Amino acid sequence: MGQREKNLRVLGIETSCDETGVAVYDEHLGLLAHALYSQVQLHAAFGGVVPELASRDHVRKLIPLVKQVLADAGTRPEQLGGVAYTAGPGLIGALLVGACVGRSLAWAWGVPAVGVHHMEGHLLAPMLEDPAPVFPFIALLVSGGHSMLVEVRGLGRYRILGETLDDAAGEAFDKTAKVLGLGYPGGPALARLAASGRPGRLRLPRPMLNRPGLDFSFSGLKTAVITGIRDLELDEQAKADVAWEFQEAIVDTLVAKSLRAVSETGIQRLVVAGGVGANRRLRARLADAAQAAGAEVFYPRLEFCTDNGAMIAYAGMLRLAAGEAAASSIEARARWDLETLRPPRGGGAAPTGPGPAD
Repeated sequence: MGQREKNLRVLGIETSCDETGVAVYDEHLGLLAHALYSQVQLHAAFGGVVPELASRDHVRKLIPLVKQVLADAGTRPEQLGGVAYTAGPGLIGALLVGACVGRSLAWAWGVPAVGVHHMEGHLLAPMLEDPAPVFPFIALLVSGGHSMLVEVRGLGRYRILGETLDDAAGEAFDKTAKVLGLGYPGGPALARLAASGRPGRLRLPRPMLNRPGLDFSFSGLKTAVITGIRDLELDEQAKADVAWEFQEAIVDTLVAKSLRAVSETGIQRLVVAGGVGANRRLRARLADAAQAAGAEVFYPRLEFCTDNGAMIAYAGMLRLAAGEAAASSIEARARWDLETLRPPRGGGAAPTGPGPAD
């Protein structure tokens, strides 16, 4: 295959669930272009993601999106030094679409490919910003499928400090939104409604907040909401008040556990990533709490909190630059333990190049 160009440019592909993301990242020039196609409208009628429909839509949209992003980046295939694609975890059919396309393009273009762990992409997404965090840091990773606190010592050097024992935070948002009769996707709808809510109408528990450790539990919150609203007349203001209290219960728990992780590890940098990381109330509360504790908080921009190709291109660039490459076979994993990842050859040191300013 030959030695890679000094300036490594990578195409990134994300198809782990219901969003098709593509990006081109250059190790020195940063993010050159990115695009995202969301399937929200497709799945809205079903109140959730239908895996088979998600896979078919990735097939329909991925190649046109690749062509668009390459054109937007002013990049010809021969200028690429590698292709990165999400290899897991996620919906297996959706993952296979991205893996097949990514591995096939790499073979056709004569460049290496690398399969990226979806959660590693989220962990590293704040490094797309300026200023970017440096290793080590604590990561609060909160999304529809995951809620965990991770000690990040370097690329591929991850230790899970705590995780949800049942529902993820984003899943709890969606389930409670459904109880309140909100639209799909429920999490953002509930957060918008909470903005006009007022305290005092309902009191919800803060799950596991008074227990030692860093694990989470959010499944009981939906049940507490169902029980709590039985005697309420649910007009729009009452719904807003319930949404406010629910959001506060989640945020209180996430903030307290995150600061506990900072205190227990002595690491004063906190990264927040994943879809729930876009929640404005969470961001505001964490900013205040971190400042009081003498810690720094880092976020990806809002569009990179949810699934996207930029984070996959970036994580893939780091691993390709360190000499890692996937086998010629096409592999995807619906389940993939983050702690099984290892640093690539070269140790996974922190990158020194500038973050993209796209």
